[in-house]
Amino acid sequence: MLPLRVEIIPSEGIVDAVSQMLPLSTAISITCLPKHGVGATLRAALQLTELGYTVVPHLAAKAVESRAELSAILRDCSASGITEVFAIGGDGRPSGSYSTGGELLRDIAQITYGAMSVGVAGYPEGHPDITGLHLVDALLEKQEHGASKIVTQLCFSADKIHDYVAMLRREGVLLPVWAGVAGAVPKAKLVSLATKIGVGSSLKFLSRKGPLARRLLIGESYMPDTLTQELSARPGIEGIQLYSFNSLDALPTPQPAVEGLR
Repeated sequence: MLPLRVEIIPSEGIVDAVSQMLPLSTAISITCLPKHGVGATLRAALQLTELGYTVVPHLAAKAVESRAELSAILRDCSASGITEVFAIGGDGRPSGSYSTGGELLRDIAQITYGAMSVGVAGYPEGHPDITGLHLVDALLEKQEHGASKIVTQLCFSADKIHDYVAMLRREGVLLPVWAGVAGAVPKAKLVSLATKIGVGSSLKFLSRKGPLARRLLIGESYMPDTLTQELSARPGIEGIQLYSFNSLDALPTPQPAVEGLR
């Protein structure tokens, strides 16, 4: 079975919601959005770690003001037992000396002497502001500077994700890849989010895949079970990161891989 990690947004009340709805065995990834800032991410991470969860806080480069602040964040993480973070560029204007996830990754590696695992982002459907060649070059550089895994942007097509992994391997990017999958999210919210973050093509692809796939988009909520099964049935994906958007009440169970493929 593929490992599963649930991504949450550190909004008010989310720690209580997680503790009430998710078992302690659930690994939790915590976003870092301009609306909440790195402080909210870190507070939620420390609180959930104290409760017994394994957590991966996101660190957005544009939200970190200085190397000194980054050092303090990493010190707090290490002291609480957090062993992995996720380094991204983030949205909006830089608040300090960092603007890209790569810059953040290099300093994390230096500050922790490589002891902190660092995940980085991948984009199966491309990035609206960065060319495909630059995305691959950035991943090669991040691999060289000690990145531990790639977590993909939200995508609704197993074929697109597997093609993306195959492309990375051809280009020399050997990092483990976790597939970003939407959880049981209300359909209207999902369509709006997909359009905003640039993954509409795979959502349209899903709607054309046949009666079973189309039924996933007809009800009140999208259900990711078919996609997680497709991802689990072929080699190349190391785990699934479930984008919950704080809808925690219907998580999928990853299916075992087809015998002999993994």
